[in-house]
Amino acid sequence: MTDKLALLAFKAAVTEDPFGVLNSWNHTTDHCQWHGVMCGRLHHRVTGLNLKALKLSGSISPHIGNLSFLRVLIIHNNSFHHEIPQQVAHLHRLRDLGLSSNTLEGQIPRNLSRCARLRWLILEGNRLVGEIPVELGSLLELQSLALSDNYITGTVPSSIGNMSSLEILSLGNNELGGKIPQALGKLTKLKVLLLSLNRLSGTIPPSVFNLSSMELLDIGVNQIGGNIPANIGFTLPNIKDFTITGNRFTGAIPRSMSNATALLWLQVNNNQL
Repeated sequence: MTDKLALLAFKAAVTEDPFGVLNSWNHTTDHCQWHGVMCGRLHHRVTGLNLKALKLSGSISPHIGNLSFLRVLIIHNNSFHHEIPQQVAHLHRLRDLGLSSNTLEGQIPRNLSRCARLRWLILEGNRLVGEIPVELGSLLELQSLALSDNYITGTVPSSIGNMSSLEILSLGNNELGGKIPQALGKLTKLKVLLLSLNRLSGTIPPSVFNLSSMELLDIGVNQIGGNIPANIGFTLPNIKDFTITGNRFTGAIPRSMSNATALLWLQVNNNQL
């Protein structure tokens, strides 16, 4: 019964539902039959909520935190606003949290680090402010951290280097400053590093250029300088997109780049090369 009440509280916080998708959310139907709701076969508890791209608007009810068996919460591409409720952190079984392309405000809740099983934390394309919580570094199963296209300030926390499962780190188009932390060089599974359109300075740590799994490295439009390492074509053998446009790089484009046979995009313009 708790799950049904939590879902009805979620519905109550939705102010617009132009397609009428939540009309099925009523007392006459079993809540496991409701649109976008997934339940476990044995225990009949809600394990997933997928309401992406339905033109819904309103706020995310704090009662979402009562869906204690929830593993997947996806509401991408709607018009949810206000803050991400702190109660999301009560969802200890949560694996996938997808809230991108809404108009969510406020800060990223620090206590999301309690969702220790998170694999996907996708918050890009909102109006989030404040800093990236250092506590998120404890999410050791996280594979994708996507915070691009917000108004996030502060620096890139070194604690991200502890996310040993991370494959995608997308922080582009924010207001991040400071240097790229050396600790990112510990992310041996990293395939995508997107830091473009920020205010980052300093140089790229050599350890980052040694991440052989990297396929996309985009740090365009920052204030980053230094040289491109001579052996880059050997240390990044899988690179497909290498973008450092609009920075302060000096020196030459290394000959070893021709060894990166997977390369599709090489964008190095607007530097001092």
